[in-house]
Amino acid sequence: MKQNVHADEGDKSSGRGNWANKKEYILSTIGYAVGLGNIWRFPYLAYKNGGGAFLIPYFVMLVLAGIPLYFLESALGQFCSQGPIQVWRAVPILQGVGVATVTVTLILSIYYNAIMAYSLYYLFASFQSSLPWFDCFSWTNSNCSDSPKVYCNISGSLVANWSQGNITCPSSHVILVPVQSLSEQYWDRVALQRSAGIEETGPIVWHLALCLLLSSIIVGAALIRGIKSSGKVVYFTATFPYVVLVILLIRGVTLEGARDGIEFYIGSQSNLTKLAEAQVWKDAATQTFFSLSIGGGGVMTLASYNKFHNNALKDTLAVTLTNAGTSVLAGFAIFSILGHMAHVYKMPVGEVVKEGFGLAFIAYPDALSKLPVSPLWSFLFFFMLLTVGLDSQFGAVEVITTCLIDSFPKTFTSKHATLTILISVFIYLLGLPCVTQAGIYWVTLVDQFVAGWVMLILALLEIIGFIYIYGGNCFIMDAEMMLGKKSCSYWFWWRACWFFISPCVIVVILIWSLMTFIPPTYGKVQYPAWALALGWCMEAFILLWIPLIALYKLIRVQGTPWERVKSLCSASEHWHPYLDVHCGERYAEEHCRRRKNRNLTRPEPSVNIISSSWF
Repeated sequence: MKQNVHADEGDKSSGRGNWANKKEYILSTIGYAVGLGNIWRFPYLAYKNGGGAFLIPYFVMLVLAGIPLYFLESALGQFCSQGPIQVWRAVPILQGVGVATVTVTLILSIYYNAIMAYSLYYLFASFQSSLPWFDCFSWTNSNCSDSPKVYCNISGSLVANWSQGNITCPSSHVILVPVQSLSEQYWDRVALQRSAGIEETGPIVWHLALCLLLSSIIVGAALIRGIKSSGKVVYFTATFPYVVLVILLIRGVTLEGARDGIEFYIGSQSNLTKLAEAQVWKDAATQTFFSLSIGGGGVMTLASYNKFHNNALKDTLAVTLTNAGTSVLAGFAIFSILGHMAHVYKMPVGEVVKEGFGLAFIAYPDALSKLPVSPLWSFLFFFMLLTVGLDSQFGAVEVITTCLIDSFPKTFTSKHATLTILISVFIYLLGLPCVTQAGIYWVTLVDQFVAGWVMLILALLEIIGFIYIYGGNCFIMDAEMMLGKKSCSYWFWWRACWFFISPCVIVVILIWSLMTFIPPTYGKVQYPAWALALGWCMEAFILLWIPLIALYKLIRVQGTPWERVKSLCSASEHWHPYLDVHCGERYAEEHCRRRKNRNLTRPEPSVNIISSSWF
């Protein structure tokens, strides 16, 4: 086959580097895709949206939008061997989308670093003979209890646990006073030292600041040599979570009450009537996008280090299906132990189920504390959260590093270690507000605004840019240069998704999300108006790059307004495979030769490296 002529020598990029082998790439992409959303968001969404019935819309959305967009991003990154900014040389007028993508990744890396700090703190707290949230200690207040306090209203006086002979308190006089569980008080009063609201910043919580520093050091050390070092680390960080999930699942299903938890999650209590509700389909679509990190730049970045003739479609199927399977597996592991917790407390499973931080740092730790050898199970769980977060953080930092090196190769190529350290320090400093007493409110604000509509908008612009402006047929011809010539029937499904199905899904999700928007809260704590305004400002700051850079380019190019727009909607002369040996007939004769002719009067650039300019 023609595409395999240079499979060994020609595919190797000495100037930019490649993955050492296919395993490192697959493990890195799986690690980047499998994140905290698989562990603490998917199980809750399945419970809320009909249990096992939720798998139907989830896998439908995976096929209709998740897999096609993942394939699009990985193929683009692999074709030009560039990060999410340089890849927009195919559609210069939308290069601001690439800058917005990197901005999103930078903000989310701060968010992820804070969560890893929480995980590290709980990991260290697990090294005790009995877990510190096992009982009410000196740090708790009078509201600490495992069960609600029951009072009887007798003539206007409240009496605890009232009884008189064989007479019990009439039900109309019973008053239940809500309390905080031990694990919830530990989370609020010890781990976070949480203030009353975002406006009460308070001092830095130093044990969290030290954990934040440690997580930054771990990430920096793992990425100090780029994919050469991170590719080795992922052999552990990408596989260890599966070992822990299997261990927790085996332990969970052997516990009393586990069956109730599993049935509540995905068993006989599945509610197929939920499929008629639009909210269920919206939740399935958003979970698919966010768990695969579509629109975050990481997929393009990691794929850009592949060899040119790598089969991107096989990799796409392997990563996306593994990611979906991990979500389902995590649900079994989580709900089996939550079912046991419900059995211990003698309450319905639904009352112990929480999402997000509540599941990871309150409900699940509480359940683990009730198991024999509880410190061991707690250590395994939080070590798993740490490794899951690390893999996602590796991808985020690599996006930033790759974009800077691709944009300024002469400055940064030989200084990868220094650049990685500086980025890690920068992310650490920006993360310090997240480890103040009001830090959890900032983390939640970022989670609600930045990890939401922005990524959907960026994914939609990717489809508009590469399928409608650059041209879906042109993209398919580029893909065939890597994969080999394919039949029209081979591309029929992908064309249907890219041209119609996937963009329609995204538009519906965006409109539905805006129509049903509810201001974010942390528990019962409401955000003030200025904090919500700040959340919208973060979204505006990210998206503002798109019109600003488009305007900048329109000003710089010559011609009438229509000629300028038309020129910037056409691929740049720098858009082609990274190595000239891969340009083939499509680019070598028409594109690469034109590039060389235009530079006859200038010193001849390296034939192996494309232009280093940002825009």
